Amino acid sequence: MGRHRRGTLELPGGSGEAGESFEAAVIRELAEETGLVAHAEDMGLLGTLVDHVDGVLRVTVGSLVHAWRGEPMRQPGECVGDWAWYPFDQVPDGLFVCGAQNLTAWRPDLAIEHPPAHFTRFAPVTPPYAPA
Repeated sequence: MGRHRRGTLELPGGSGEAGESFEAAVIRELAEETGLVAHAEDMGLLGTLVDHVDGVLRVTVGSLVHAWRGEPMRQPGECVGDWAWYPFDQVPDGLFVCGAQNLTAWRPDLAIEHPPAHFTRFAPVTPPYAPA
């Protein structure tokens, strides 16, 4: 997780580009924000989260990257840096809502507070994507 310049703690993420698959967007955003390199076979899509924030309908596609190369570092021109790993039972407060929603969609046992969102799983989660 990284610290956004606004102060929130965030997972890597962002917006897809025109014509880009969700998988390609995950891999690109991960590299752009953290410097980590992953491939399509290294990740899986969890599903969609839909919520309303300040009157805006927000749709988020969650993913789980299970293998990568490199160490996360602040990238030039990015808003998020100070990347660090946290044990699931020690996730700090101040997590960006979309990240909190995605973590609990993947692992409902996590005690992370956030506004509700409707989650639709893309497919059953199977190893290596299954929660530990």
